Amino acid sequence: MPNSSRRHFLERSSLFAGAVVTFPNIATGKKNGGPVIIGEGDYQYEVDHNFAKLPDKFSWQTTHNVAIDAEQNLYVMHEGRPNQKDHPSIFVFDPVGKFIRAFGSQFQGGGHGIEVRTEGKEQFLYITAYQNVKSFAKLTLTGDVVWYQRAPMGSGRYAEGEDTTTKRDWGRNKFMPTNTAFHPTDGSIYLADGYGAHCVHHYDDTGKYLSTIGKPGKNDGEFNLPHGLWIDSRDPANPTLCVADRANSRLQWFTLNGEHIKTLAEPFILPANVDIHNDLMLVPDLSARLTLLDKNDAVIHLANDDNWRKQVTANRNKLRSQPNKWVDGKFIHPHDACFDNEGNIFVAEWVSTGRVTRLKKI
Repeated sequence: MPNSSRRHFLERSSLFAGAVVTFPNIATGKKNGGPVIIGEGDYQYEVDHNFAKLPDKFSWQTTHNVAIDAEQNLYVMHEGRPNQKDHPSIFVFDPVGKFIRAFGSQFQGGGHGIEVRTEGKEQFLYITAYQNVKSFAKLTLTGDVVWYQRAPMGSGRYAEGEDTTTKRDWGRNKFMPTNTAFHPTDGSIYLADGYGAHCVHHYDDTGKYLSTIGKPGKNDGEFNLPHGLWIDSRDPANPTLCVADRANSRLQWFTLNGEHIKTLAEPFILPANVDIHNDLMLVPDLSARLTLLDKNDAVIHLANDDNWRKQVTANRNKLRSQPNKWVDGKFIHPHDACFDNEGNIFVAEWVSTGRVTRLKKI
């Protein structure tokens, strides 16, 4: 059976609103002129906002997602720009941040999710793209296409022709996939259609459509922008599917067959995705926050500054395009984050200049 875990081991932002919960103060800032450290207690990380080094011939674009392969290489997915069809959307860096290769120009203007999965002795990339690209694809680690598909019309969730269109339009009968997750034993695939039908599709390990979980709404088991998802393996005997239900400001857990188990709202504002490393769950929140949950779902904030969040969200999120005003150790819009096998964290932010930060575990 395929062996999978997220990153191998293991936007319309007018929605920035929500209650803020008070938690212990976080140690953030330069210490004795040294590196910037965030977190507290056993969860402290050294911040490197400039970890990945891009060659001059390429440009950073809006960064969306990150993934790690078995060799600990970092894959970065960019949304890209429709008018730069010859520019790659996927960049690959080695464990010290040195550029290796780039590919994926076919996802320019809609690149969104990227995951690495080991299948037998090989590794593959799973890609989701939205806007005018609207696709779900399986690639080799060097960019060769294994298969490529559009809307699963058998789900009954899409308007006629949505499996062929590339028109950049929005709506709940459109296909706008955002991220993928993988069943821990049978190799099947879960696909979040976050910006389109607001549901999670289930495919077999060959990419054949099987069924659909959820529908638009606010009740348990319903979604309003199910943006990210992953398998919660913190209880290895009882793995579950965890969905970042972003515009509903919550996480939801389901059985692997799609039955709702529980919902956790606090402390989330706009939870964007999920990753797991041992007993820790990592939740990047588009509203300037990074959060860890322990195996009992107790909250450990790495970045949670209400005053800074007000600056980030002011003037229609204008700060995302003003890097000269960014502060070391603080985040603008964490859109995705993942662990490597040492417990270090990589964060991709939804900012116009692109930014990928490494948080080195201390």
